Amino acid sequence: MMADQPADEPHVAVEDLLGDVDSAYGGDEIASYTSSLSYSATDYKWEHGRRYHSFREGTYNFPNDEQEQKRYDIMHEVFLTAMDGQHFLAPLNQDLGRILDVGTGTGIWAIQIGDMFPSAIVIGNDLSPIQPQWVPPNVRFEVDDVESEWQYSQPFDFVHCRYMAGSIADWPRLMSQCYNHLKPGGWVEFQDFDLRNYSQDDSIPPDNKVLEWYNTLLEGCERIGRTASPGQHLKSWIQDAGFVNVHQKIFKLPLGAWPKDERMKRVGALNLFQLLEGLEGLTLALFTRALGWSPEAIHAYLVGVRQDAMKKRVHMIHDL
Repeated sequence: MMADQPADEPHVAVEDLLGDVDSAYGGDEIASYTSSLSYSATDYKWEHGRRYHSFREGTYNFPNDEQEQKRYDIMHEVFLTAMDGQHFLAPLNQDLGRILDVGTGTGIWAIQIGDMFPSAIVIGNDLSPIQPQWVPPNVRFEVDDVESEWQYSQPFDFVHCRYMAGSIADWPRLMSQCYNHLKPGGWVEFQDFDLRNYSQDDSIPPDNKVLEWYNTLLEGCERIGRTASPGQHLKSWIQDAGFVNVHQKIFKLPLGAWPKDERMKRVGALNLFQLLEGLEGLTLALFTRALGWSPEAIHAYLVGVRQDAMKKRVHMIHDL
C-alpha cells in the first residue's frame, strides 16, 4: 500500500477481434512455534482430494498442495507483470537490515528479494512449510500464524504483506503488529485485491457465472469472519494503525487475454490461467465448510464458471 494516485491504466483497451461471434480462449526467534518444523506442521490434512495445512488447522481454508503452489507462483507473475516488474513500490535503500514477508506462501517473493538485497536478513512466515530448502543464505522461513502475537525481538526495515485475501480475521490487529515491529522510518507495503469486479464496457451479463462465483466466494469468506476483498479497506486500516506518509496505487487486473496492450494482455492471460488452475481449490473447502455445499454440487457448478471464464467478449476487471 503505497498521496492517492490514479490507476496506471484508467481504461483498458480491448483488442479488436475479427467478427462478432462470441468465442472462447484455447486450451527470530522464539516462542511462536517458528524455530523448527515439527511433525504437527507437516502432518497435512486431506479433504475432498486436496491437501491442507495442519498447524492451526482450519485457519486457512485453501489448499497447500502442489497444484495450489503452482497457482501461487502464477499469482506472483500476475503481480509482477501488473506492477511492471516491480517487487515493491516502497522507496527502499539498498542497505536494509531486516525484511519480513508476511504469509510468504511458496517463498518466491522472499527468495527473489534475498537475491536483490544480499546484505539483508529476509524472513518469510507461513502456516505451511512448503518453501524450498535451497534458498539464498540470507533467507529463512518459519512456520507461524501471523494472527498470533509476534515474537520477533528485533524490528524490521521493511514488512511486506501480499495476497492475504480470505486469510485474515483481524486486519487492524495485523496492521498494528506490523507497526509495532517496524523500525522508525521503515516501510510496510500491502498488496491485495479489491474483488468488486467490473467492466469498462458493460460486457458482463448479470447471469455471468464468474461474477456469481466471486460473489459467493465473498459470502463464504464473510461467514467465517474473513474478507476476500481487503483492497478497498487497506488505506484506512493502515492510517488507523498510526502509519504516516501513506500512499496508494491501484492496478487493474483484467481476466482474460482480451486487452490490446501487450503487458495488460499478459496480466489478463496469467490471471485467467491462475483462476482456472485454482477454481477447485478456492471453492471446495470454503463452500463445503461455510456454505454447506456438497462436493458434487461444487464440481457441477464449476463447469459453468469455467465456461463463462473463457468467453472473450466478457471484459472483466478487478483491482489490485
